[in-house]
Amino acid sequence: MEYTQLGRTGLKVSRLVLGTMNFGPQTDEATSHAIMDAALDAGLNFFDTANVYGWAEKKGRTESIIGSWFAKGDGRRDRTVLATKVYGNMAADGDAWPNHDKLSALNIRRAVEASLKRLGTDYIDVYQFHHIDRATPFEEVWQAVDVLIQQGKVLYAGSSNFPGYKIAQANETAARRGSVGLVSEQCLYNLFERRAEMEVIPAAQEYGLGVIPWSPLHGGLLGGVLKKEAQGKRRTEGRAAATLADPASRAKLQAYEDLLDKHGLEPGEAALAWLLTRPGVTGPIVGPRTPEQLTSALRALEVELSEEVLSGLDEIFPGPGPSPEAFAW
Repeated sequence: MEYTQLGRTGLKVSRLVLGTMNFGPQTDEATSHAIMDAALDAGLNFFDTANVYGWAEKKGRTESIIGSWFAKGDGRRDRTVLATKVYGNMAADGDAWPNHDKLSALNIRRAVEASLKRLGTDYIDVYQFHHIDRATPFEEVWQAVDVLIQQGKVLYAGSSNFPGYKIAQANETAARRGSVGLVSEQCLYNLFERRAEMEVIPAAQEYGLGVIPWSPLHGGLLGGVLKKEAQGKRRTEGRAAATLADPASRAKLQAYEDLLDKHGLEPGEAALAWLLTRPGVTGPIVGPRTPEQLTSALRALEVELSEEVLSGLDEIFPGPGPSPEAFAW
């Protein structure tokens, strides 16, 4: 396993991040535990979750599954860098009250205590803001986080789905307060969706944030979806089905699969390997539903993409270019 520093911190994390969103809704507790065991055995030490994960079954269910895994002992918690998130409304359906969501100091305090209880731990390594809160000033957010850091309940703070200017605003406010500020940004980033390269990733690099891409296979579309579709192994729905219905997008995916087939590469592994070559990226999030899917993701660490392949991928999926050149002279 390869390790790197998380942004400007001294925290060492694996180059792949275990995403747990499927634990509960898609993957039962026993299998979830087996996946986490296999991840840790492989040296993958960075686990990502969120307080709202488990929606379809019960909000908070995923954190509870991780907590029951930690409870097995054997150094699991000490060997894991744990990241969770706050923002979504955690009230039971039909019982939502004001202040049960977003980033007010009140909700941050409430949400941390609830997450710690479900996770069965006394601290969170990286506490992430799941979305921007347009109503709460960053002075208030950092006031709440600073208290949690002083109490030892949170070690670092990160963001998710932040635009570049909010990363700047958050960290400039933190600097004025003498606070640590954001150390990571979790954003949508993959070959198919490269808009983060325009401002989000440059902002993260400028302020020393590690970049953690989510949906690295773009909902499975970069995992060889056309070949699987032809073999009757995959049925697409929702956003993926809409993308495949677009002739231009389908042509891009066909060119992508043809390029990788020519070089003897598996699409899903190549898509992850490509992200590992990108400047500023700490590691992409992989969200296996089965141990076999985790094994496939781990193979991406051994994939080396030639200049020919990298150039071909850029031709098929060109990036937006840097800001402001992407939209100005």
